[in-house]
Amino acid sequence: QVRLVESGGGLVQPGGSLRLSCAASGSLFANFPMAWYRQAPGKEREVVARIGAGGGTTYRDSVKGRFTISRDNAKETVSLQMDNLKPEDAAVYYCNQRQYATDYWGQGTQVTVSS
Repeated sequence: QVRLVESGGGLVQPGGSLRLSCAASGSLFANFPMAWYRQAPGKEREVVARIGAGGGTTYRDSVKGRFTISRDNAKETVSLQMDNLKPEDAAVYYCNQRQYATDYWGQGTQVTVSS
């Protein structure tokens, strides 16, 4: 059974940084792409960043140059370093693992950006 557990959310001022982490278990972690999604109140869930099994990364335009996704296959973790945070980055952030046609999700971690 796949389990994803996020941590690292919190309250930060605009311009600040946070690092989110996701610990995975129950899968052949290194074999599958991982991603971070976010969902703000009243909005649809959207992909923030992806990292493939081979380490290739993609980002949504609004976070390019500010966010960095990385993975540690030995520790079965995926991280999202978020710098220069903006109020519009505030959302619940979810860790995702895609196994072929099946998506697995963590419970989410809240990120609040406010002065």
